Amino acid sequence: MHDISQYQDFFINYLKSQNISKEPKNLYEPIEYILGLGGKRMRPVLTLMAAEVFDADYKIALPAAMAVEVFHNFSLVHDDIMDDAPLRRGQVTVHEKWNLNTGILSGDAMLILAYQYFEQYEPTIFRDLAKLFSKTALEVCEGQQWDVDFETRSDVTIPEYLKMIEYKTAVLVAAAMKMGAIVAKTSEKEAEFIYDFGLNLGLAFQLQDDYLDAFGDPETFGKQVGGDIIENKKTYLYLKAMEFSTPEKVSELQKLFSQQLEDNTGKIEKAKGIFNESGASEATQKAIEMYTFKAFETLEKMNIHTEKKNILRNFGENLMGRKV
Repeated sequence: MHDISQYQDFFINYLKSQNISKEPKNLYEPIEYILGLGGKRMRPVLTLMAAEVFDADYKIALPAAMAVEVFHNFSLVHDDIMDDAPLRRGQVTVHEKWNLNTGILSGDAMLILAYQYFEQYEPTIFRDLAKLFSKTALEVCEGQQWDVDFETRSDVTIPEYLKMIEYKTAVLVAAAMKMGAIVAKTSEKEAEFIYDFGLNLGLAFQLQDDYLDAFGDPETFGKQVGGDIIENKKTYLYLKAMEFSTPEKVSELQKLFSQQLEDNTGKIEKAKGIFNESGASEATQKAIEMYTFKAFETLEKMNIHTEKKNILRNFGENLMGRKV
C-alpha cells in the first residue's frame, strides 16, 4: 500500500488527464473550475486506499474515485447556491463567478458525469457501484434538507442532529470506502465492515469540524472561526450546551442564536464561554473519540492483514489530530 500523499498524487494526475473541457464552455468550464480548486481529496483517496486494502491495484479504482469526487463537488456547488456563499476554498464560488443558472446547470451535469465514470466497469461491478451511489446521493440530499429545516426549528434533538450529519457527510465517506471494496471484488461482509468504518469516521470527522469551527486556530483552520455561531447553526456543541446549561444560560444562548449582527466578536466569545462552562466542549470531544473508537472496533472484525489495519487506524488517528 501507499501513503496518503501518494494516493493524492495518483488521483490528481488522473483528474488532470480527464478531458472535461467541451462545448458549451459555460457548462463545462465551471466543472473544471470547481474540480481544480483543490481540497484534501479525502473521499477519492479513501476509494483508492480501500481497493488496496482488499489486494487490488489502486488504478482500477480511479474511475470510481473520480465519480465520488465529482459528486462531492456537485453537492458543494449546489450547497454554495443554497447558502449564498461567496467563497469556496478561498476562491470565488461557481454561482458568483458565472451566475446562478450556470451553477445549477453545471451542478446537474456533474451528477450525470459522476454516473458515467461507473460505465468503465464490467456489468456486475457497475450495478453494485450505481446501486450504492444512488442510495448515497439520495441520503446526502435528505441530510441537506434536514440541515435547512433545522435552521428554523428550536426543538432539534441530538439524535436528529446525528442523523443529519450521518446523511449529509458520513454516508459519502462510507460509500467512498465501500466502492473501493466493490471494485476489488471483496466479499459483501468485508465491504460492509469497511462501510461501517467509514461511516463512524465520517461522523467523528463532522463532529470535529463542528468543534474546530468554534475552537480551531484561525491560522490553520482554513475557514472563519465561529462561522457556525454567526450563522446560528444548532451544532452538537450548541445542543449539548442547551442540555447541560442552567435555565439562565439556556435563555442567554437562545438569545445569542437569534441575533444577526454586524460585528460578531462578542457573540462568538459569549457562545464559546457557555460551550466551555456547560461542559458541551468536553462532551463534543468525547463524542469525537467515541465514534473514532467505534471505527477502530470495526477494523478488528475485518479479515485483512494487521499491517493494513494499522494503515487504516493511522489514517483515522491523523484525521482526528487535524487542526484544519
